[in-house]
Order: sequence, then structure tokens, then C-alpha cells
Amino acid sequence: MKEDVLKGYKVGADDYLNKPFDSEVLLMKIKAIIQRKATDTIADSKQFEFKIGRFDLNSKLRFLKFDGKDPIKLSPKENELLRLLALHENDLMPRELALTKIWRDDNYFTSRSMDVYIAKLRKYLKLDENVEILNIHGEGFRLVVNQDAQ
Repeated sequence: MKEDVLKGYKVGADDYLNKPFDSEVLLMKIKAIIQRKATDTIADSKQFEFKIGRFDLNSKLRFLKFDGKDPIKLSPKENELLRLLALHENDLMPRELALTKIWRDDNYFTSRSMDVYIAKLRKYLKLDENVEILNIHGEGFRLVVNQDAQ
């Protein structure tokens, strides 16, 4: 009943299934929750200093420094996006994760906004030819750091 659903949400539930339910739907919901919790743990990491090729990122101060040169002051969104990419270095950073963690919404407009910030980050990172942000079609982005060339 509607009252039971509302009561469940009020006490902390974030999903529910109607009876009778399909076991395949239940398994997919469990898989989605486990995956969401795993990516939340990475995104909630307390790490704030990163070495990205020849760059040093201090996400507390929002500074990106290349080879000891004057640091670039990142905007809050540039900073959070680069931090998430660095946490997923050489691995997939799901698009949905960045949109929900940084923009708090996953829609067409926030998605286009994120693409603009990705372009800005690519511009900063082009100083190091061993660092690039790749699009993983339909999935997200990958910060690739070629370790062999360093």
C-alpha cells in the first residue's frame, strides 16, 4: 500500500519491490545497489593529493601544477571532476557517478555541462603528452596516464 511505501522511505529505504516480484528484477536491483555502493566508496575517498603524469593535483586547494610551474587554480567543478578521474586513473569513471556526485542530477543539460568541463580539463592536461581523457562511449570517461613514457 502507498502508506507502507511512504513509511519505508521515511525510515531510510531507497527502493522497494511490489509483490509478487520477478526474481530477475530483484537480482538486477541487488546488482545495481552493490555497484552503486562500490563507486560511492571510491568517490567518497578522503585522498586529495594526486600525481597525474607530470602534474600534481591538490584537490583541497584546487591547484593543478605542471612540472613545478605556477599552479592553475581550478574551478570547484573542474577540481571535483579531475579528482574523480584521478581516483579512477586508467579505469572507467562512470558518467552517472560524476553527474550525481558533482551536479546532483543526471539529465541532458548537466551532461552537456560536464562535457564542457571535460574539454577544459583536456586543455590543461595537454601539456603532458602522456596524459589524456578518453571518452568511453555510453559509459563515461577514462583518465589514461602512460606510465612507460615517464
